[in-house]
Amino acid sequence: MPKPIFIFLLVGACLGFSSLRAQTQPAAPADNQSSLAYKVTLTDLLRVDIYQEDDLRTMSRVDAKGMVNLPLVGEVTVVGLTISDAQKAVENAYRDGRYLRNPQVTINVESYAAREISIQGQVRSPGRYPLPIETSMTVLELVTRAGGFTDTAKGTAVNITRVSLDGKKKVFTIDVDSLLKGKDRANITDNSLMLEPGDIVFVPERLF
Repeated sequence: MPKPIFIFLLVGACLGFSSLRAQTQPAAPADNQSSLAYKVTLTDLLRVDIYQEDDLRTMSRVDAKGMVNLPLVGEVTVVGLTISDAQKAVENAYRDGRYLRNPQVTINVESYAAREISIQGQVRSPGRYPLPIETSMTVLELVTRAGGFTDTAKGTAVNITRVSLDGKKKVFTIDVDSLLKGKDRANITDNSLMLEPGDIVFVPERLF
């Protein structure tokens, strides 16, 4: 076989192999914006990194007051904040304390706290359910996961009880039945309420 033809075939085979390798290699994961939207919860273990400040890198667990303890600045409140907002809070702490002029903070959750909610009353499978990590869940989704309403459920007045860190209690009432059936009176904002760890959902019984 003449040398030019042999070299041409050899180069073609190499290019084909490289193309095959490129196709079979897993694609790099896309930037996950949902991780930045995750809200920090009590007992989450956070890794806090500051660009070009290796001495300030730390691992800290969110304590009962909703704070992390960081080098130089001490306690910073992060509970209930998204990862993005928690990063800004830490940056502000170092900037306001005049420790760093332009800190660039990255926070990663090394260990997630147990995230549970409960649903009681007139659903087919009452009990405790885990909240998905880095995503949200609506009351409608929880009712569906719990098997739906019983025949005697008053789905138009589902109560969600939420207790904040300072002990204050909030109760929300949602017409889940209208959302479930797509009725005209369904309030779209009712389905925008996202459940948080510790929420208690109660479905009352309909009075005949």
